[in-house]
Amino acid sequence: MEIKQFASAGTTESSDILISLACHNQEEILIDLDSNVDKQFGKQIRLLIKETLGKLGVTSAKVTAVDKGALDCTIEARTLAVAYRAAGTNGKLDWQVIHSWND
Repeated sequence: MEIKQFASAGTTESSDILISLACHNQEEILIDLDSNVDKQFGKQIRLLIKETLGKLGVTSAKVTAVDKGALDCTIEARTLAVAYRAAGTNGKLDWQVIHSWND
């Protein structure tokens, strides 16, 4: 999946995460994380974002995440939403990719 435009998903409310995604001119995923629990869970949050983007085939992106204590399922859902928005899919989702998370 190619990132074509800036997009964001989520909020900065308690127990949520705001994730923004932008184009990047190198083949890497850069993550800028702002979280009160960065010392305890920052590594896991970054890994989950990278893994979720990887499952979608995203290999190049700039990610900005503002975490307010989101659970893994919320981080994953916000990452999926922002990736599809940034790819300009206009609501057309690859449900087979999303469904494979349950396998």
